[in-house]
Amino acid sequence: MQQNKYDDSGFFEKYSSMPRSVGGLEAAGEWSTFRAMLPDLRGKRVLDLGCGFGWHCRYARENQAKSVIGVDLSENMLERARTMTDDPHIEYRRLGIEDIDFAAGEFDTVISSLALHYVEDFEAICRKIHRCLDDKGSFVFSVEHPIFTALAAQDWHYNSEGEKLHWPVDNYHQEVPRQARFLDNDVVKYHRTVATQMNALIASGFTITKLSELQPTQEMLDSHPAWQEEVRRPMFLLVAAVKS
Repeated sequence: MQQNKYDDSGFFEKYSSMPRSVGGLEAAGEWSTFRAMLPDLRGKRVLDLGCGFGWHCRYARENQAKSVIGVDLSENMLERARTMTDDPHIEYRRLGIEDIDFAAGEFDTVISSLALHYVEDFEAICRKIHRCLDDKGSFVFSVEHPIFTALAAQDWHYNSEGEKLHWPVDNYHQEVPRQARFLDNDVVKYHRTVATQMNALIASGFTITKLSELQPTQEMLDSHPAWQEEVRRPMFLLVAAVKS
């Protein structure tokens, strides 16, 4: 079932005040790694799934992409994206990721940032993306790491003094929805193992070219001190693949 928490005014207000919502890509700790996994975008037709405020859409055009389509289910997200965009070669469409139905070979690059863990049928989306990519097209995406999503609580185990002892992992192979808390709201995330996601890509006709579990560099830690805890467990999984 599709979720659209972002059209709830209270939820959207909280989301809008997050550092990455205010500061854009440079405020997202994973951005430098994600950017390095993108192909050369010059002259490319790009699709952004779960485009949010359109940060990645505008980045693609700044790097000479030919055209960009950003899709999102939230009208609030799209309204903000349109307000922040002044480019006739970027088009925003209100559409659930699950509902995409583009023509075969319509795009050269498909990207998605932290959206696909909200989609129930990952392999179905992989097949749709494979179809709408031109030959040897690229698919680059990030999701919350399965170690992070395994338990719905998504929190550390603390001692009596409130110190973070370890990150608990349980029911890792139980691939059912997790009802997690995000911005003081209940949201449903779909937990999938690393193997399930990689095998879905392979079965859909992709060749995986690079993986990252986002181990913070010293530069990242200097810029984002709160990322020190990401050294202890991965929060994000980033994947680059090409159409075989």
